[in-house]
Amino acid sequence: MTEDRNEWTSPDDEREAAIKHLVENTDLSPNQAKDLVAMRGTDRAKLMELAKNMKAEG
Repeated sequence: MTEDRNEWTSPDDEREAAIKHLVENTDLSPNQAKDLVAMRGTDRAKLMELAKNMKAEG
């Protein structure tokens, strides 16, 4: 049986869960989301507010 999750995330890791949440709910790339979480922490409400002001990589 195969696992149904991304290889780069662990559901038990709060930082990775925040990254996945940002990628799925914003236009941010995984790298942008990872950088944002590294700079600002895992407060999802604050991250979503900040992400709204960021432009996706293109």
